[in-house]
Amino acid sequence: MARKYFGTDGIRGETNKGAMTASMAMRVAQAAGAHFRRSDHLHRVVIGKDTRLSGYMVESALVAGFTSVGTNVIQTGPLPTPAIAMLTREMRADLGVMISASHNPFQDNGIKLFGPDGFKLSDEDEAAIEALIECEPELVPANAIGRARRIDDARGRYIHAVKQSVSDDIRFDNLKVVVDCANGAAYQVAPSAIWELGAEVVTIGVEPNGTNINDGVGSTSLDAVKAKVVETGADIGIALDGDADRLIVIDEKGESVDGDQIMASIATRMAERQLLRGGGIVATVMSNLGLERYLEGKGLTLERTKVGDRYVLAAMRAGGYNIGGEQSGHMILLDHATTGDGTIAAMRVLASLVRSNRPASEELRMFEPVPQLLKNVRYEGASPLVMPSVEQAIAEAEATLAGKGRLVIRASGTEPLIRVMAEGDDASEVERMVDMVCDAVREAAA
Repeated sequence: MARKYFGTDGIRGETNKGAMTASMAMRVAQAAGAHFRRSDHLHRVVIGKDTRLSGYMVESALVAGFTSVGTNVIQTGPLPTPAIAMLTREMRADLGVMISASHNPFQDNGIKLFGPDGFKLSDEDEAAIEALIECEPELVPANAIGRARRIDDARGRYIHAVKQSVSDDIRFDNLKVVVDCANGAAYQVAPSAIWELGAEVVTIGVEPNGTNINDGVGSTSLDAVKAKVVETGADIGIALDGDADRLIVIDEKGESVDGDQIMASIATRMAERQLLRGGGIVATVMSNLGLERYLEGKGLTLERTKVGDRYVLAAMRAGGYNIGGEQSGHMILLDHATTGDGTIAAMRVLASLVRSNRPASEELRMFEPVPQLLKNVRYEGASPLVMPSVEQAIAEAEATLAGKGRLVIRASGTEPLIRVMAEGDDASEVERMVDMVCDAVREAAA
């Protein structure tokens, strides 16, 4: 059954509209608080946020909702999403909440929920909470209303955990690192953690004002960090997104390195040290065929999932893997975090540079990507993917690419878009197949 409020990564939208209003945030908190009341013990929830102006409004509404159903609230202030997942588990909370719209512009916001184990909620939990949102909340009597308090040591706890993800014998003393925090949630913790391990740190995107998150900086706007790496002669650049669960790397030449290359590097070094579990890694259908071929050459596997880090994580847990991620930069390192963590992934990349004593342009270029092309087609009404003409075009493209490439067709989970991606050894053939399918989709949608 289609969900009304939850998408692939919590509830998200433009603030003061639709599902992202103060009243809806309060109802979400009341529903989540009621869902996780499973005994008579004192219930608690950890709430963090990124640096969006609307975070104050959403946070206040969530506090009101949770306390009204008898749940105590711990507020951390701005912290990365993975920090909230960690604190939820470490502080034995019943629930964790991150207020963020990740890489979206400031006018958007979102609510991400974590269970007491620090993992994102299951589909079943989200469905149960949605059902409760539609019901009148069961408010507790006046003497049972929850309390709210802020804690001062949350940043220090997370910085310590990030540093613990690096072996004791590794220091970054000879590295010059540009850290771009997207004016977002990691603007204090990421530069501090890297500096404390010895690196010379140059920062950008560390002056949030409520409206400049992801604005010309961060993992989705790389020009600024690329220029800063070249300008300062840095060894590497680290670009995070607004809630710091995503990482893109810039090598010393100012060239970007995507999640596929990052996963290849981390997996290779961990396999060499016999620390890689599952016999390979987990990635989505969007990861480049070059990554799959590279891993096969190393005797490792690539298990593919649907797009979305929740699906990557589910496959990792089911198959016993400890590395997974997305081409877009979400890196899940289950030895150290229960969700994507850009700062911990950055630590592993920096450690690889130290161990290999090679420049980033070499260490993070493990394979040659095959030509890959993605195009989007907007439509109105019913999905054109069920039309016979579109099905025929897809079948023809798949037959053409069989054995030498891949075709991935999927509907966007947030917009009326059909995403058409193909990759293969022949760039012109890849483009021709994408255009053929896109044309069929447009004609069917007309």
